[in-house]
Amino acid sequence: MSGSGRRAPWGPPWATNAGSGEPRWEESFPFLTALVALAQMPQRRGAGSLTHDVVHTSRYNGRVNTRDRLVAATRELMWEKGYAATSPKDIQRAAGAGQGSMYHHFSGKEDLAVTAMEQTAASVRHDLEQLLSGPWTAPECLERYLTYQRDCLRGCRIGRMTSDAEVVVSTALRAPVSETFTWLIDALTRIIADGVAAGELSRTVRPPELASVVVAVVQGGYVLARAQGETAPFDTAIRGAIYLLRAVAI
Repeated sequence: MSGSGRRAPWGPPWATNAGSGEPRWEESFPFLTALVALAQMPQRRGAGSLTHDVVHTSRYNGRVNTRDRLVAATRELMWEKGYAATSPKDIQRAAGAGQGSMYHHFSGKEDLAVTAMEQTAASVRHDLEQLLSGPWTAPECLERYLTYQRDCLRGCRIGRMTSDAEVVVSTALRAPVSETFTWLIDALTRIIADGVAAGELSRTVRPPELASVVVAVVQGGYVLARAQGETAPFDTAIRGAIYLLRAVAI
C-alpha cells in the first residue's frame, strides 16, 4: 500500500492520512468519531461498565449519602426558616434528592425533622461539653458559657424552635429541645453547686435558680438581638449577667 493511502493506525479501513486528497474518515463519518471518543474514555474504578460523573447542584452533595444530605439540609433550613416554613420540596432541593428518596428514608417531614433536631441537639451538647470541660472555676465556666461566640442574629439552633407553633404542639419535635435545655441547666447547676462547695461562689446562691437565669439571659439575648436586627442588645444582656455573676463570686 502506498504512503499516501496508508491507513491511520487506529482508524477503520477507509481512513487515510492527510495529504492523500481524500477526506479523512472522521469528516465522512462524524458519528464514528463520537463512538471512538466514547470508547477511549477511561472507566471509573470499580465500575462494570462505562459511567459518567454526576454534576452535583446541592451544597450537601458529593460523597455524602442521600439520607445524610437530607438531614443536613433539614438542620440548616430549620435554623434559617423554622419548621413550619420549611417544605419537603425545600429540603429535597437543598439536599439534591428526589421525593422518592426522602420517603424511602423517612416516613414524612416530621420524622426527618426529629432526626435533624436530634443531631443538632447532640452537636450543641458536644460543643458545650467541650466548652465547660477544663480546670476552670465555677465563675469562669459560667462566663465562658455566657461569652461563647454565637451568631445571635440567627438565633439559637435549639431555642428558636420554641417560637414555632408546630414544634411546640408536637411531643416528638419538642422532645430534643426540652431534653437539651434540661441537660444544660443540670450541667450548669452541678458546676454552680461545686463552686459553692469550693468557696468560689457565695453560699447564698441557689444553683438551680442561677443556672436557669444564666440560660434565660442567653436565650432572651437572642430574642432582643433579632427583634432589633443588631447584636448590641445581646451583648448588653451578657454584660449584665456577668456583672451580676461577679457580685456573687468570692
